[in-house]
Amino acid sequence: MKTNPKLLGISLDRNTAVRWKIYLDRARMYIGYINFLMIGFVFLNSFQDEYIRGLLDEHKWWAYPLVMIMFIGLSLVLGRLDTILGMRKEEMRNYSEQNPVMMEMMETLNEIRKDLKSASGFKEK
Repeated sequence: MKTNPKLLGISLDRNTAVRWKIYLDRARMYIGYINFLMIGFVFLNSFQDEYIRGLLDEHKWWAYPLVMIMFIGLSLVLGRLDTILGMRKEEMRNYSEQNPVMMEMMETLNEIRKDLKSASGFKEK
């Protein structure tokens, strides 16, 4: 019987590797939120024009939050537009077509549907 190597008492097998990958993917999502906010601050600090720079520096306690709220609002509008246009749904459909597990499940469902149709005389529309 094969035993898996251990690191600090944690078995190093495929399930552990997949679980760690999921943890890293989840952390990457949260780091993406922080990165999103940092891009907003870099954008605000990138203004070279003296007038705009002066306004931002003089009124930073309300200008920075206001611009960040506008930045987040615009991002939400873009996200909503993406949802309305069905981009996410199409992306997930394409991803599922390339996922062998999903394709196997679809084939199994189609076989079950065919068997049910032939057994009960059921006709689809």
